[in-house]
Amino acid sequence: MSTRRHFIATTSSAFAFPFIARGAAPEAKILDTRVISQQPEFYHGWPTVAQRQNGELWVTCSGGREAHVCPFGKVVAMKSTDHGGTWSAPMTIHDGPIDDRDSGVLETAKGTLLVTTFTSLAYEDHYKKATAMAELTPQGWVSKAMPAERYARWKAAHEKLSDAERQAQLGEWVLRSTDGGETWSKPIATVVNSPHGPIQLKDGRQLYVGKQLWTGDKKIGVSESKDDGLTWQWLADIPTRQGDDAVKGYHELHAVEAADGTLIAQIRNHNEADKGWTLQTESTDGGKTWSQPHPICYGLPSHLLRLRDGRLVMSYGHRRKPFGNEARISSDNGKTWGEPVTLSGDGIGGDLGYPSTVELPDGTLLTVWYETMREPKLAVLRQATWRLS
Repeated sequence: MSTRRHFIATTSSAFAFPFIARGAAPEAKILDTRVISQQPEFYHGWPTVAQRQNGELWVTCSGGREAHVCPFGKVVAMKSTDHGGTWSAPMTIHDGPIDDRDSGVLETAKGTLLVTTFTSLAYEDHYKKATAMAELTPQGWVSKAMPAERYARWKAAHEKLSDAERQAQLGEWVLRSTDGGETWSKPIATVVNSPHGPIQLKDGRQLYVGKQLWTGDKKIGVSESKDDGLTWQWLADIPTRQGDDAVKGYHELHAVEAADGTLIAQIRNHNEADKGWTLQTESTDGGKTWSQPHPICYGLPSHLLRLRDGRLVMSYGHRRKPFGNEARISSDNGKTWGEPVTLSGDGIGGDLGYPSTVELPDGTLLTVWYETMREPKLAVLRQATWRLS
């Protein structure tokens, strides 16, 4: 603890970001909003959109699902060759024996596609509750806690592996493709996880800010790859704000490299102070040390993008009325952020968000998120195209 306190005390004053001021709200126009997922029979969750050097757009997400929590998630991708006008049929990139959740996608400077995910057994609590209330009937197993057909599906999925085999499947992963998505590597351990995955730095490294999900200490920090995503090493801890509990309260980070070289990372915060807000931390030495996190705004989790003109865009879910997604713009490398731009505000509840954004060749911005709608009742992927003045 003394080492951590010393680190916070000596680093938090070394950065010129003591607080985030508010700039003026930028003028923005929403040009189009549409559903882009094509399988209304499945729940789609936690997507990321990325733009390749050849102009292709890729969206990856957790698809093939029955619900927000279930044992069936798999990593699926769609691509667009006309700037989001149309999308390909979903392609399965990875379907492991347990639930594959949130997915990020990145093209590295060398043209390699990196798709991230993590595996989860969150469904087990629901399954065990249903099993405790189940009985064998002439028609098969029936549970009072779950419809019979669903319980049969969950039971079959659960019993594919032993308890020890399921535990061995837990991890944070990246899959690599060096041929434009035609073939994919086996899952590679990444040290940390966050929904939108790593970023490409100007010095050639891939930087991944996130959380260790399955270790005892569940550290918040930064890992890096110096070999195009083949291997990942721990780089640095991110300090904890005084009074916060990082293990229980910090989640789902994302980063960007600003035009002046500053690395900016944002954190989903569930501590009592600024609960439901995004926090921000900065590094001016390539990610070796980071400032103490400080609050930006209500809404989470965020995705960060640097535009061609040097401005930064943070897009994030707004999980209180009006339910939807917002974006903010910074014109000074993350020192201040403008007032929110509403990307969508017609949500029926809080099961939505995780927006990510790309800048199209003509300067139009395209944002993709997931959302549970009135029809279809399972979560879909939605897309908005919009333009800043």
